[in-house]
Amino acid sequence: MLVSRPDFFIVGNPKCGTTALYEMLKAHPQIYMPELKEPHFFARQPGEVAKLHKRLPATQQEYLALFAPARPGQRVGEASTTYLNAPSAAAQIAALCPDAQIIAILREPASFIRSLHLQLLQSGVETEPDLARALAREAERRARIASEPGSFWRRELLYGEHVHYVEQLRRYHERFGAQRVLTLIYEDFRNDNEGLVRAVLRFLAVDDTFALARTEANPTVRIRRSRANELMHAVTVGRGPVARGAKALVKGVLPRQLRREAVDTLARTLTQREPPPADAALMAELRRRFAGEVASAGEYLERDLAGLWGYDRIQI
Repeated sequence: MLVSRPDFFIVGNPKCGTTALYEMLKAHPQIYMPELKEPHFFARQPGEVAKLHKRLPATQQEYLALFAPARPGQRVGEASTTYLNAPSAAAQIAALCPDAQIIAILREPASFIRSLHLQLLQSGVETEPDLARALAREAERRARIASEPGSFWRRELLYGEHVHYVEQLRRYHERFGAQRVLTLIYEDFRNDNEGLVRAVLRFLAVDDTFALARTEANPTVRIRRSRANELMHAVTVGRGPVARGAKALVKGVLPRQLRREAVDTLARTLTQREPPPADAALMAELRRRFAGEVASAGEYLERDLAGLWGYDRIQI
């Protein structure tokens, strides 16, 4: 029996439109992508499986089972935003899928890091709500990771390492060749969502005239109120006499679907809040910090990223 395996990968970066691209490609009849977005299979190191969500595949057999429903003739792909930054992911992907095509998406570094920080706060990976303080802890976190193997999600907190764009792309170019690596720019994706997706369809050699529905996934990130989140968790699982009483009351007066919607709405209201506005001084500092990376990436891709992202106006 022929086992389906991916022949293309959306490798990241996170917060760069990867979810929207995944959803739009998944809707194409000539493409199969599994329901589980982000298996993170090739980004992990030995001993890290137990620390991840229980749905994620732990073995190669479990990983390949994600693609078993693919029909003959379909292009098969997956999207994991950790693959671009993970040092060994390109080599691991090449070992299993040597002829794969690769899709990477880059974003202006300062807005990317701020958005990633908010996302990690929302998911509970990050515990420091102040971005400047989180950035100041990078050296401390790097030392802790070095002394404690198996730090898959903790490595995501090293924000600056996500912006080594040339190094990240070069790993894939060396393994797959420039012709099989498509590098997209997030701002292009935002400005011409459909046009860029059709370019991806041509890259994958599938019908690029298929009707597309514009998708904007994860448009707004809300961050957790940690104390309220703990309280809401206690109520929803029914711990303690007060929680059990409240849960019994809700169950008694609302049908199941309305009950679920009421709990979801209450959870969002109690446990999350709108993020604060960006700190202009910090964003300017980040742009100065990453101006060299932007210049190198622009030269590497032969595109004026400094002009596109406004780095040509930065006072160093």
